[in-house]
Amino acid sequence: MIKNYRVGIIGATGMVGQRFITLLQNHPFFTITALSASKNSAGKKYADLMADRWAMKEGFTDAIGEMTVLDADNIDAVKSLVDLVFCAVSLNKEDTKKLEEAYAKAEIPVISNNSAHRKTPDVPMLIPEINSEHVDIIHSQRKRLGTKKGFIAVKPNCSIQSYVPALEPLKDFGIEKVAACTYQAISGAGKTFDMWPEMIDNVIPLIPGEEEKSEKEPLKIWGKIENDVIVDTDKPEISSQCIRVPVSDGHMAAVFVTFKNKPSIDEIKERWASYKGEPQELGLPNAPKQFLHYFEEADRPQTRLDRDLENGMAVTIGRLREDTLFDYKFVVLSHNTLRGAAGGAVLMAELIAAKGYFD
Repeated sequence: MIKNYRVGIIGATGMVGQRFITLLQNHPFFTITALSASKNSAGKKYADLMADRWAMKEGFTDAIGEMTVLDADNIDAVKSLVDLVFCAVSLNKEDTKKLEEAYAKAEIPVISNNSAHRKTPDVPMLIPEINSEHVDIIHSQRKRLGTKKGFIAVKPNCSIQSYVPALEPLKDFGIEKVAACTYQAISGAGKTFDMWPEMIDNVIPLIPGEEEKSEKEPLKIWGKIENDVIVDTDKPEISSQCIRVPVSDGHMAAVFVTFKNKPSIDEIKERWASYKGEPQELGLPNAPKQFLHYFEEADRPQTRLDRDLENGMAVTIGRLREDTLFDYKFVVLSHNTLRGAAGGAVLMAELIAAKGYFD
């Protein structure tokens, strides 16, 4: 049986931090015991800070509202209250990297929603159903950091957490080329329509830095541990475009794929229907019972109808058909602040807890 761990949320006032609170405040493995944010927020009650900033549909408990927010830089104060932290700070990449490593070196495991350590070779970047074996790189990371308990684990960019899961069950057919155009919700930028009225009735064909992440991060996820580092795979070739669309939540992708050994449509659908990862086998609290859902309806998945499937943790797929340039094309959808951000990080923490790395 997995014991209960005390957890802190670094960056608790931002949108992903808020989502962490909704997912963790009644969790069977984790109890929120610390909230931290910038120096400007430190010393104030969480409820007072969030009176006009709370963006989630779900509320927070009175106990959370009464908590005094700590300064995220005061690691000693946080350390006395927690067994691990979830990190969702809004700092530049270099400052985020330093802060997360400082927590890890203080023997506090860090479960990060940030991109700062995604390229660090001994930091696991997990989609738990796909590369759960990468958790074992934590042993090598601890040797480098000189820690017994502290480490960093990160979740990948939200843009890839629709189409990479759909491709995973098809890898043994030899995926050679992938093109993916993602249509990404405004919550991925930490915004609501009230905060970003310019997005209403608008599409912006640029999300800075997103396309490189969408093309490179899958190669680490599909890589292998060799000589104390994760070595990226060199296949498939991936090309992406990332576009911001006027949707509150939910990232959709139009995907085109070519195989070395082209499967049939029925073979692809069967692979999607039967695919399970370690979170399903372990019955983890936030694991969807069915990871990949295929819709036969010609007009599905739809963002508003399907993003919340299995509490927002499932990936939905539709419109699989042959293509004139690639072998096949299809559409995928995932909830970007649940599967793609805080929910994916909580599931990652559940997996790491089940493997005993917080002890």
